[in-house]
Amino acid sequence: MGHQTEADEGDTIDTAETGRNPLDPASVMNAKETLFELLGRAGVFRGEADELIALVEAGAIADAHSEVGKAAGGPAGREPYAVGWHDGARAVGDELVRVAEQALERAIGPAMAGPVGVGAGGHHPVGRVDVERAKVAVAPLYLAFTDTSDLDPEVSDEVLTAVLGTMRVVGRVGYAGQLERFTESHGQRLTQLYARYGPRSSIAVHGRYSLLHSPTSIAVLERLTGAPSALRAEWELAELPPAWLEGIATAWSASDAPPA
Repeated sequence: MGHQTEADEGDTIDTAETGRNPLDPASVMNAKETLFELLGRAGVFRGEADELIALVEAGAIADAHSEVGKAAGGPAGREPYAVGWHDGARAVGDELVRVAEQALERAIGPAMAGPVGVGAGGHHPVGRVDVERAKVAVAPLYLAFTDTSDLDPEVSDEVLTAVLGTMRVVGRVGYAGQLERFTESHGQRLTQLYARYGPRSSIAVHGRYSLLHSPTSIAVLERLTGAPSALRAEWELAELPPAWLEGIATAWSASDAPPA
């Protein structure tokens, strides 16, 4: 007992012995190509997969930048090295920011990733990956307040396309975080809203409050709060039922009032 088998010893990675990180460029590229192959078999186009992978890479690098920032103060008891340590950490951090920006540009394009007013203000069509990311974001947030319902998936896509059409590409990339902040800020009001008008209420799924029986309602409510005029314009452009938007807006206003 307690002895490694020959196979176990062979599987152990000894970086000191190899003298290199096992995640060399060729191995990383192999992993990415494997992921492309697997996603392709699931019906995800290469460009869509590349966008998702680049966003994950940008996020991982941003996390690494955050970790470097924690080390900017230097090791304890090494005051003479504090200035140099700080400068070195800042240099590494700046480089990580640059690499993260490059990954983001690969995902959404350099013009779209740029600062406001520098080629980033144009309207970019909402893509399938944008909609799928929004679906993944709204589902757990919605379930925190109520139950799911059987709204037509195609209609859900149309609603989210209208919602995402109100944002620049960079806004769509960070929309999951924006939705989380929205639900955290309005948690009590959302609880009251879905209790009165959601699937657990006596309100029927068909009618002006239909959207409150769908996870997409979280995104619609966030845009009604943050960009109502833009949402109404996109809603009309998508030819979605005006009663749905009017109904959810009315319910949202009523949820701010105390129960009768």
